[in-house]
Amino acid sequence: MKNLILSAFLSLFISCDQSSKEEASEEIVEVKEDTIVEKEVSTKSIEEDLKKKGYQTFSYKEGDTTYLMQQYYMVFLKSGPTRSQDSTEAAELQKKHMAHLERMATEGYTSLTGPMGDDGDLRGIVVFNTATQAEADSLANLDPMVKAGRLKVEIHPWWAAKGGKLK
Repeated sequence: MKNLILSAFLSLFISCDQSSKEEASEEIVEVKEDTIVEKEVSTKSIEEDLKKKGYQTFSYKEGDTTYLMQQYYMVFLKSGPTRSQDSTEAAELQKKHMAHLERMATEGYTSLTGPMGDDGDLRGIVVFNTATQAEADSLANLDPMVKAGRLKVEIHPWWAAKGGKLK
């Protein structure tokens, strides 16, 4: 029986997404002898932890659900003043741009990233998960496309429910 419980626990652990910091509440599973005990980490404790790290948050209750709201920073990537690079240079900048965005996502600084579907002035959107707008601005301006002037950034604070998902 213990082996079955241990196998179930390991399967659950391995299959869990390691990016659980986005969840509004987490479950911690403890194995005590032949019993599995689940504990829910409260929204309040998550909110307190975020506030200690400098994030802006608030929570509100609607019916039986408590929503933890967090301030994110929506970065609009717009066409910059220097777009005269030849195709080889533009392709190299694009490669570096994608590597920068991947690094920001891997390190947990961004929550959502994507290009626009048309060829207008607005080229893409990146939602930064940082404690301050200054930090989001600094990280966005490290983008090689921004440094080269091919893109420029416009940043706005944006509130969303912690753990929310696109549908």
